[in-house]
Amino acid sequence: MKIVLAKKAGFCFGVRRAVDIAFDMAKKKKKGIFTLGPIIHNPQVIEKLKEEGIPPIDNINTPGIKAIIIRTHGITLNLMNKISEAGYEIIDATCPFVKKAQHYAKLLKEEGYQVIILGDRGHPEVQGLMSFAGKDVIVVDYNDPLPKIRHKIGIVVQTTQPVDALKKLCGRVVEQAKEVKVYNTICNSTALRLKETAEMAKEVDIMVVVGGKNSANTTQLAKLCRALSVPTYHIETGSELKPEWFRGAEKVGITAGASTPDWIIRETEKKIKGYRRIKG
Repeated sequence: MKIVLAKKAGFCFGVRRAVDIAFDMAKKKKKGIFTLGPIIHNPQVIEKLKEEGIPPIDNINTPGIKAIIIRTHGITLNLMNKISEAGYEIIDATCPFVKKAQHYAKLLKEEGYQVIILGDRGHPEVQGLMSFAGKDVIVVDYNDPLPKIRHKIGIVVQTTQPVDALKKLCGRVVEQAKEVKVYNTICNSTALRLKETAEMAKEVDIMVVVGGKNSANTTQLAKLCRALSVPTYHIETGSELKPEWFRGAEKVGITAGASTPDWIIRETEKKIKGYRRIKG
């Protein structure tokens, strides 16, 4: 059984930056440092940070706060203002690409465009973007029907969305709008990861996608592989692997989301290598 590991698997630039910031703060052993929500969508990394003395919180009124690390997905403008007003130190680990999307959402609003955000309304990145985009903002994913829109439309995109989804949205928007301005805020790392995964999935018998079940880009990878009709298993750690999945397989592909640490990918690869002798 041959095992192929995606070159783009694992931490993207924004996630690595956020994790480095958090663990650098942990090394200083200061009390009262928290992340506002999970800094990335990976339970194992969150647990390691907790062990190092930096737990996540959901409420900025939590007793003992001295500094707050802003997660890589960013937060709403209103919440950022409240943290500042409370006098806490702000350590901003928001991904620079998410920051750019926030900037464009604000710019479009100021230029008089009705903003459409392509993405998952429940995702913290999108909730942050909404706060910059104005009261008449619309959030859609590529399957949602497009509501009635104004004639002057601006589009920004959740950084982990696929390019095809943006193409489809633009096609639907131009049927109603007279003026359309689009900022393609999809992270290049996401696009390359999806492309590499699609090419790999066509060449293997099984795909293993490693990453948090609550990670948008990891879920996108698993969804893509299944759409290509290859048996696909989305796991968070190697402990979830089952030997019977690999029975009779000659070639196995491994990819991982942008919030998956290298040590979990290596652990998964090592465990799959142990299944090489399994016959059909």
